[in-house]
Amino acid sequence: MSSTHVAPREDAEAGVYVSGRPDRSLADSEVLAPRMRRRRAFTLVLLTLLVPGSAQLVAGHRQLGRVGIRAWLGVVGLVVVLGLLLLTDRSLAISVIGRAWVLSCLELLLIGFAALWAVLFVDAWRLGRPGSLLIRARRVLTAVTAALLVVTSGSLVYAASSVGAGRQALGSLFSDAAAAGAVNGRYNVLLLGADTGKDRVGTRPDSIQVVSIDAKTGAPVTFGFSRDTENIDFRPGSTMARLMPEGWNCGDQCLLNGLYTWGHDHAKLFPPGTADPGLVATREAVEALSGLKIQYYVMVDLSGFKQMVDAVGGLDVTVRYRTPIGGGTSPIVGWIEPGRQHLDGWHALWYARSRQGSTNYERMARQRCVLTAMAGQLDPQTVLLRFQKIASASSGLIRTDLPQSELGRFADLAMKARSQKIRSVNFVPPLVKPWAYDPAVITSTVSRTIAASEKAAKKHTATSKAAAPAAARPKPSKAPSAPKAQPGTAVQDPAKAAGNAAEDDLSSVCSATS
Repeated sequence: MSSTHVAPREDAEAGVYVSGRPDRSLADSEVLAPRMRRRRAFTLVLLTLLVPGSAQLVAGHRQLGRVGIRAWLGVVGLVVVLGLLLLTDRSLAISVIGRAWVLSCLELLLIGFAALWAVLFVDAWRLGRPGSLLIRARRVLTAVTAALLVVTSGSLVYAASSVGAGRQALGSLFSDAAAAGAVNGRYNVLLLGADTGKDRVGTRPDSIQVVSIDAKTGAPVTFGFSRDTENIDFRPGSTMARLMPEGWNCGDQCLLNGLYTWGHDHAKLFPPGTADPGLVATREAVEALSGLKIQYYVMVDLSGFKQMVDAVGGLDVTVRYRTPIGGGTSPIVGWIEPGRQHLDGWHALWYARSRQGSTNYERMARQRCVLTAMAGQLDPQTVLLRFQKIASASSGLIRTDLPQSELGRFADLAMKARSQKIRSVNFVPPLVKPWAYDPAVITSTVSRTIAASEKAAKKHTATSKAAAPAAARPKPSKAPSAPKAQPGTAVQDPAKAAGNAAEDDLSSVCSATS
């Protein structure tokens, strides 16, 4: 008895060969019952969601499937490598990611994979042969496929857009200059809060601080200098010592914050190529006062501060005294009450700017507070969730000479600093009278405060290491509770007499939103 050989036929739609016997695999739907056809169609779409390209491999469109699988494996591999790098060397990882060409490549990669994933979903829907399904199942399949396509590819396109916004923001904000090394194991950053409102002539820093950061532990110390500081003698050999050998000492007309305007008014006196004479003058004055070498500066324009606060979701601060909204040439339209407050951009700006019923030193302390709270708010989770808003708000708001190559280092130090106290000293009465002071008092106070911070940081590190074996995640130390007050009353605060001259832990009164 002769056997009959049934030649295989090619399924033109699926692109695979099927034997003469019934085959219930995912590669063929013609021989399946309606319920199995429906299951097969939805399975192909689900496979595309989980492993892009796998549906094509099992259903016949192998060439496209291989492309999808390879692209997916490449993305997974890239994520794994980046994750390992973040775990082993966070500073290096952020430095690499922060480079413009890396962000450009990442943006193109995300757009390309979004397009490929969309094609794979459409092809998986086609391979599911919706025409062979009942009309209700066909509609559900189409709706599910469209929804998954929008969620996956749409998310990748949004991520690419965020990366592009970040690349532009980083390119416009950070420089390509060579990095400056730590001095005596510390990075010292000049932080200026400038107010360029319509009622101001030129730029005059209202808030002048030095943030000194331990290069190993990230422990920060802030030193605030009154904008009214007079009688500044510059360091020998500095540019300002050459221009002002007798110092900046013409009384009330020669205040610390006036040096910025003076520098720009006398730009021709500075060495050729000086990009910001006002900054040079201010930086060298603060170096002379503090005895510290300043490597970088950051200038924040308070007139645009509102947008940045709203971009990060608001700030939590402990308001020590009832602060008016308005005053001076503007009517008082409300009050910021004492106690723990969550401030949006408008209220945060008024809290920093309000002059009515307060001294310059109290105003200086409030500005220091909101800037510290802002720095604490910019944690990785907030930055990722609000990246586009932050990038848009920071445009024109912040100026700095911090190079892109140092982003990783400072991001790592900032993460370390979040678990430590922020020691702070303001050189205001009664600690220092800005119009009559002994420079040695300031420099010795700076040295003692830094030494105390370094000692505390070493103790903190030793305690953390000892506690690590006992718990996978050490419990963070609790910050001192905020002073309680009834609305409309002042908080009884001994620091009032000192004009908020010192804070053992500034983060306890100026913190980020949880």
